[in-house]
Amino acid sequence: MADRTTPAVFSTGDLIDGVGRDVRRVLRGGSSARAEAPAVDATPSQIQAQRTQRPAPLEENRRADAPAADGPRHVAVIMDGNGRWAGARGMPRLEGHRRGVQAVRRVVEACPDLGIETLTLYAFSTENWGRPPDEVSGLMDLFRRYLSRETDELVRNGVRMTFIGDPAPLDDDIRRLMGAVAERTAGGRRLTVAIAINYGGRAEIAAVAQRLAAAAAAGALDPSEIDETAFGDALDRAGPWGAPPPHPDLVIRTSGEQRLSNFLLWQAAYAELMFVAEAWPDFTPQILRGAVEAFARRDRRFGGVGG
Repeated sequence: MADRTTPAVFSTGDLIDGVGRDVRRVLRGGSSARAEAPAVDATPSQIQAQRTQRPAPLEENRRADAPAADGPRHVAVIMDGNGRWAGARGMPRLEGHRRGVQAVRRVVEACPDLGIETLTLYAFSTENWGRPPDEVSGLMDLFRRYLSRETDELVRNGVRMTFIGDPAPLDDDIRRLMGAVAERTAGGRRLTVAIAINYGGRAEIAAVAQRLAAAAAAGALDPSEIDETAFGDALDRAGPWGAPPPHPDLVIRTSGEQRLSNFLLWQAAYAELMFVAEAWPDFTPQILRGAVEAFARRDRRFGGVGG
């Protein structure tokens, strides 16, 4: 694995200037959108393609916490239970992860027909580095194979793939694959799939706090201007893979566990939460459809009074 202390993608000066501009833009009532940053290790041609050819995502004009009309437009999934699923069947843990990849394919195919525009999948957390080295290595190999083998199918099905999380600790070849997949699928309009890899909600929030503090210390930002809106705007600014997905309408966790496990802690503040008993390898489009239908029956009040 690459050294986990590899420096971040952005320089301190870029972060300070960018945060200051973003916060001031929000306070003036303007848009917080930023031009998408090129992928890590992108070639000049890739950078130019990202700047000039990438279409706007389906959700670009949607307020982050705007309620979906009926079903959820953005579903985020904590794909839990692969290892336990395998252990219960006398299989190696890695076989559970392989079966989990098959579940990913099924769900990605099902989403457009259910009206889902964005699917975020929690693939590897910042805490997962603490697993046995052979399991971590196996997971990274599975990720490599998925990116290498699935790209053509994603393009044929109109699926755009992007990523959230800190790519710095990942091996160079994985980061190059991520950049290539993001570029090749950039024209997908039927569904956006965001893979959360080396992602942690607390680390994400802490990084934003550091950027805002640095901007304030440099005189680029008045500390009194840092409020919930300004903080959220800084959190949603474009990262190495472009603008992050909108805030989720629905978060699903498989395998019966009932916690968020450091996933989208800020963004899921008003998401509906659903916990299903099935482990991720057993998750089917029918289970997803049931979750979508249950979501549509819920009364989402966003702190107000229900109808």
